[in-house]
Amino acid sequence: MPRKRRSQDLNRREFIGQASCAAIGSTALFSSLLSLRMTSSAAAAEIPEGDDYKALVCIFLAGGNDSFNMLAPRQSDAYAQYALTRDNIALPNYDLNDPTNENNLLPISSEGQAFSEFGLHPGVGKMRDLYDEGHLAFIANVGTLIRPTTLEDYQARNFLPQGLFSHSDQVTHWQTSVPSVRGAGPGGWGGRTADLLASLNADAEISMNISLSGLNVFQTGENAFAYVTGRNGATEMVSYDDPFEQAAIDSMLDLEYKNLFQSTFAKNSRRYIDSSIAFNEAISDVEITTLFPPTTFGENLKAVARAIAAQDKLKMKRQTFFVKRGGWDHHNEVLNNQAALLPEISEGINSFWNALGEIGMQDKVVLFSASDFGRTLSSNGVGSDHAWGGNQFALGGPVKGGRIYGTYPEISLGSGINVDSGRGRLIPTTSVDEYSAELACWFGVGPGELDTVFPNIANFYDPYSLDPPLGFLL
Repeated sequence: MPRKRRSQDLNRREFIGQASCAAIGSTALFSSLLSLRMTSSAAAAEIPEGDDYKALVCIFLAGGNDSFNMLAPRQSDAYAQYALTRDNIALPNYDLNDPTNENNLLPISSEGQAFSEFGLHPGVGKMRDLYDEGHLAFIANVGTLIRPTTLEDYQARNFLPQGLFSHSDQVTHWQTSVPSVRGAGPGGWGGRTADLLASLNADAEISMNISLSGLNVFQTGENAFAYVTGRNGATEMVSYDDPFEQAAIDSMLDLEYKNLFQSTFAKNSRRYIDSSIAFNEAISDVEITTLFPPTTFGENLKAVARAIAAQDKLKMKRQTFFVKRGGWDHHNEVLNNQAALLPEISEGINSFWNALGEIGMQDKVVLFSASDFGRTLSSNGVGSDHAWGGNQFALGGPVKGGRIYGTYPEISLGSGINVDSGRGRLIPTTSVDEYSAELACWFGVGPGELDTVFPNIANFYDPYSLDPPLGFLL
């Protein structure tokens, strides 16, 4: 039966361009640094019986979120240091005498830190509610590290990530967890995880890794790749609904090509067409009644929820999703820009949480944030500049929320327990490896393969430990 043409269909030239990019993006990216000791069937055998489905959703705040205004100290002495250090980009503290002031920090508490009273940006009220309800946690001062690093190491330039404070390098290091290599190198930790667990999705017609934000390093492995889709579903090829055009295209793609490039292109094109049809058919009957914000970010999260709801039809046991929200490089107007952006994130993930409840998947999904780097504690006069460690958040049924994990640092310049490398560029006290390894362990990566996914993990954590790396997941 002819397929109805959709508004997002491609013409033939556009289709060829996209398919070529997909072929290039899915090629092996591993260097000799990493030899993937991959036996995916053995890895899958370690998955407990009844562990039927899990999904990881990466929210990448591109540009470098000023996260010490997202999560700030509120206790009197600590807040005084914060206000002095941040100067004209500090937020007002919560005021018991004026609790309705919309500009003040929202109060939260946490055990396990040097003090217990913290504040959230006034624009993230929904996140504060999720935190108080125990569904959302913060992880403090996370950043790219090769090994635990001191101020002396930094000053001597020992064991530092390549391209420190650079957008492109730090984005890559966050997504690969290989900060000693410049460039894409060995692909992303999400892609390596997908390679290991591929047999769990043996019957699936599309990749374990789905991106709403284009091709990315995080989801690229030796065999794994990012399946790129849009808010309204996968883009299908124009004219493929015409039986004559369909027959002509199929005949070209089904030929046996001696030329390696032609053969690879045909196979990728065939896979692209088949997977687009399968994906759109799987989500076509999914209806999400939860209201999402009318923003691109909100619509992308709704698309993720629809794909999760269709996991049975897609024959998925494991899925990762990648959603990028840009615009966080606030050298100027950090206060005004965050006042617009942070509510968008807060409201979007709150709707996503409610949608997971609607489809009965809250206990099977973990959403987590990442960003290029933190930003300087000191003001440049109108904003903040590139730095290093920053705060992240995780949301989900498996998250032990209502708490800040890692070590929240002093928000001050200079010495003390602070790890200031200059201008408030905080040396991370929690590595990306520890943060990401906890997510990967929950997802199903066994201790014997943890160093395959995170080559430096032994510098921070014993994979065979009975305790998790940070403890924010059940």
